[in-house]
Amino acid sequence: MPRERQLVETFVEVADILVDDFDVIDFLLTLAGRCVRLLDVDAAGIMLIDERGHLHAAAASTESARLVELFELQSDAGPCVDCCRTGSPVVNADLRANAERWPRFAEAARDSGFVAAHALPLRLRQTVIGALNLFSAESRVLTEEDVRAGQALADVATIGILAQRNLHQAELLAAQLQSALNSRVVIEQAKGVLSERRRISVDEAFTLLRDHARRNHLRLSDVARDVAEGSPTAAELWRA
Repeated sequence: MPRERQLVETFVEVADILVDDFDVIDFLLTLAGRCVRLLDVDAAGIMLIDERGHLHAAAASTESARLVELFELQSDAGPCVDCCRTGSPVVNADLRANAERWPRFAEAARDSGFVAAHALPLRLRQTVIGALNLFSAESRVLTEEDVRAGQALADVATIGILAQRNLHQAELLAAQLQSALNSRVVIEQAKGVLSERRRISVDEAFTLLRDHARRNHLRLSDVARDVAEGSPTAAELWRA
């Protein structure tokens, strides 16, 4: 399918998600997955800045991408960190060539099978609220067209986060971002619980969580909280 058609379908899909009480994390995970498909990269992740100016991993298309982002946060160095600080894209960053620039991040990313990384800002005018991380397992160069498409998706993510907020009330934006980050913690806990209980991979556990939420028209964060707390309402997910 031509990229233009895929982009249109993606925008239509995310428009359906943007309802009054939309699930921010599910929205970001959807976009991360579409980035992989549209930009021919192997993984994608989204980081958000909280009300204190701290960067957090909010969504990732795979577990390996999430872990690499955590290394980036721990070392406070990497393409996404640079992108958030400057508000400028970091494109076609070869990890071997940048081993001295981002030593811990580059090593962790290479150990996960990635050879290149890219980061595009989530910004509205001069305000940067996070960044989109892209990871490649092959030395494939992102073209100018790829970057434009990726930035369009990053802009959609920004719009999605800000859509329900009055941009002049910073405390409301901070509350939404913090709520999304708190939900992410619960989702990670639930993934671990399901992975252990059912003896499956973390990625498979996440797929179970998300499919259950969508099938039953529930918020992903609510399902994750039930699983993490061992609620009887999550009994269906325990069965193999």
